[in-house]
Amino acid sequence: MATEYSARSRRTALGAVLAGAAVGAATLFGLAAPASAGVNWDAVARCESGGNWKINTGNGYYGGLQFSRTTWNGYGGQKYAARADLASRSEQIAVAEKVLRGQGIGAWPVCGKKGGSASTATRSERATTKAAPRKAAPKRAAATKAAPGRATTKAAPRPSSGAGTYVVRRGDTLSEIAVAQRVDGGWRALHERNRAVVGDDPGLIFPGQQLRLR
Repeated sequence: MATEYSARSRRTALGAVLAGAAVGAATLFGLAAPASAGVNWDAVARCESGGNWKINTGNGYYGGLQFSRTTWNGYGGQKYAARADLASRSEQIAVAEKVLRGQGIGAWPVCGKKGGSASTATRSERATTKAAPRKAAPKRAAATKAAPGRATTKAAPRPSSGAGTYVVRRGDTLSEIAVAQRVDGGWRALHERNRAVVGDDPGLIFPGQQLRLR
């Protein structure tokens, strides 16, 4: 009996020591961080390419998430296919997750906002936070920017205002205009074509601006 009691006492004491060590480790190193929030890649793809994971318009961007070849190769895409449009949806998403960890959701400057927020902090986001605020363009300050990429409140893009042109209305985004007006090359091509009107930020457009669609 004495031997059995002594063994139980040693086990109890050992358990207390291990429990104390675990508490001490948690105090010293902190609790494990929660998993980062996911991104709705289907929503991003609908914005980027109309949800066509096999799209190739010849504008230098491929697949549902519109990878350039440089980005696709740089984040290991070649293990799946030569270009993103030749890879499956799941393979494109696997590469997108790597891009997200490396560059943040800002790698999709317009359509990334469609996929929800991810808690992954990136170098580019930190650099943007520290950057000096950009001066407002003359005569544009009167327009209220409700959210990045939108002229103001939500409204569906209307038909083009003239042959090959479109006048921005409240709530428009370049991505929605490109999809509604079937612009070859998507919002990126639309932005490049109208950079003199829109400026360098594709997420900042204003009602009344006239865009060239072709």
